Amino acid sequence: MRTKFSSELAALSDELAHMARLAHEAAERAAVAIENADLTAAYEVFALEERIQAEHAKCEDRSVILLALEAPVARDLRNVVTAIQIAEDLSGIAGGLSRVADGVVRKFPEPVAPEDITHQLSAMAAALVDLTAAAIAVISAQQVEPDTTLIPPDPAIEQLQQHLLRAVADDGWQHGNAMAVETALLAHHFERCAAHCVRIGRLIRFFHTGVPLSAQTGEE
Repeated sequence: MRTKFSSELAALSDELAHMARLAHEAAERAAVAIENADLTAAYEVFALEERIQAEHAKCEDRSVILLALEAPVARDLRNVVTAIQIAEDLSGIAGGLSRVADGVVRKFPEPVAPEDITHQLSAMAAALVDLTAAAIAVISAQQVEPDTTLIPPDPAIEQLQQHLLRAVADDGWQHGNAMAVETALLAHHFERCAAHCVRIGRLIRFFHTGVPLSAQTGEE
């Protein structure tokens, strides 16, 4: 029975790593879609989101079965509970990137924003690609240092978001209210996706060390 339980936990970890790789690919395609007003890349994001949501459902089902039938305790319980939450964060990343892709589709064949704004959104997208790559690494890690922040917040994303919000609220904004709202929403989606990545790092640290997320908040 213990061997079967261990194999189920290993399968759960593999599913999370697969979800993370799909999220990373979705971030890469979203970056291309934003930068180049690329309709094909946008639709690839939609397809990747569908695959991530399907994997999310599989992770949830496996986790619920493990909780119900195996009644895990201690580290094993942390493993299952952490997996459920990480899968939710990866699902959130997929949903946010799908909304970004939707913005590209709705504006096509025009770019999502004026050139200078698109350049800043592209920079946010590039930073998110790096964060999702970090998520793959930490999910696959066999052990971590107890006092390590695994995925620190990227200050560039926050700075770019604040810069964009100031730009759309400025009296000199000349691109209309609709574009202002669209720009703010796109920046928000990237920021939320980044926050999910940071939370994944904290969840992995919780799993390996038992340090709760509340005790990690603000350590950066």
